[in-house]
Amino acid sequence: MSLLTTNYLTPTGREEAWRFTPLKRLGGLHDGSATIGNRQSLILKEAVAGVKFERISRELSPSPVESDDVVIQRVREGATNVATLTIAPNTEVAEPIFLARAVHGLDTAELSRVRIELSAHSHATIIMENTGDAFIAEDIEFVLAPGSNLTFVSLQEWSSKSTHLAKHHAIVDRDASFKSITVTVGGSLVRLLPSVEFVGQGASCELLGVYFATEGQFFEHRMFVDHAVPNAKSRVNYKGALAGQGAHTVWIGDVFIRAAAEGTDTYELNRNLLLSDGARADSVPNLEIETGEIVGAGHASTTGRFDDEQLFYLMSRGIELSDARRLVVRGFFNEIVTEIGNCDIQDRLMNRIDDELAKAGS
Repeated sequence: MSLLTTNYLTPTGREEAWRFTPLKRLGGLHDGSATIGNRQSLILKEAVAGVKFERISRELSPSPVESDDVVIQRVREGATNVATLTIAPNTEVAEPIFLARAVHGLDTAELSRVRIELSAHSHATIIMENTGDAFIAEDIEFVLAPGSNLTFVSLQEWSSKSTHLAKHHAIVDRDASFKSITVTVGGSLVRLLPSVEFVGQGASCELLGVYFATEGQFFEHRMFVDHAVPNAKSRVNYKGALAGQGAHTVWIGDVFIRAAAEGTDTYELNRNLLLSDGARADSVPNLEIETGEIVGAGHASTTGRFDDEQLFYLMSRGIELSDARRLVVRGFFNEIVTEIGNCDIQDRLMNRIDDELAKAGS
């Protein structure tokens, strides 16, 4: 076990990137005071043809894209190896590839680096199941070669005391497609930074997500999509619900359309549903555009309470108030949860949301 002592610029909470985050709840991951263990929890649940999973020494793994996030910098300094998953060229993996956590713990922090590489014209769905007790900072990098297609499902079903900070960065080349589905329904504090960097024309991405925060939970999701090349397309759609005193969510959506990115087509949307008093949802969509030669660019954000008309309609047909609320919440999330494409996981997530809703008394 060790402490990270490199003198990075420690956040104070006044910085834009940290102004919403409760720094005192990070356990020292941001200031270097966290005690680091040697836990390497990520495993491939089952071997799959055409898929290689191995741990590579940090010195032998390709250098990641630079990051100005202090936690990610500490991960890259402290993680001694990189869990690497590679899909062979022209390989279409029919069934989902499952990654999971084999060991858990809250006594020390885990620093995890992951690299997922899709070779040219390969296709796969990867589901990462994050469950149990965790105190973890993680850096995940996706490299999509020309013509490849990846759906990445990240499930944050942590226990109530877990802390999880992570960056998910996708580098998407010509005619490649990246789809991310992020679900956050567990943990004490979860802060995720999904980002996409287009490096080839004809590339596309979808960043989808749902989150449900209850009493005392803090969930933060910060998107960044970098349109640096012409003729790329992006869509962002996140939905959140909150119930209980002190439930707090933050969604930041940043899309940057550079001067060279003519023909860009982008739209980002965030919707939040407040189910009780004492909950707070912050939502900040941003667009920065350096060229007028685009197909389209827009954003929208809404935060509100239950639709009384929906509740009245259901109750007028004999449905109890608690069941009516549950059905409204399920309908709210259904659009994105069904994108996962795995009925067992979809049912499990909806059942957990039902349980959390019942505990919150909403």
